[in-house]
Amino acid sequence: MKNILIEYPKCSTCKKAKKWLEENNIEFEDRHIIEETPTAKELAEWIKASELDIKKWFNTSGLKYKELNLKEKLSNMSDKEKIELLASDGMLIKRPVLVSDKGVLIGFNEDKWNILK
Repeated sequence: MKNILIEYPKCSTCKKAKKWLEENNIEFEDRHIIEETPTAKELAEWIKASELDIKKWFNTSGLKYKELNLKEKLSNMSDKEKIELLASDGMLIKRPVLVSDKGVLIGFNEDKWNILK
């Protein structure tokens, strides 16, 4: 499986992640989180593979998250509803997302990303 970096080009954390991948000669396919928002099916698979709670997948510092008052609403939503909400707008997804055969990572944490080396 080819590594896929799902990112937003203006995001500083995404830029750091991309730079780290390039400096470590790790090949990846770049995917714009807004132009090619992950589907509900992809997200369901990736969330399961990440072994993280769905809530961790939300960009809690994003304007859209705050606008929709999701801090209050998420606890009353089913997992299916949460996944469909994430798939409806790439800006709701915590980024970057790295999908590889070694796992699915969200956010950029160099220590965790070292599994790619």
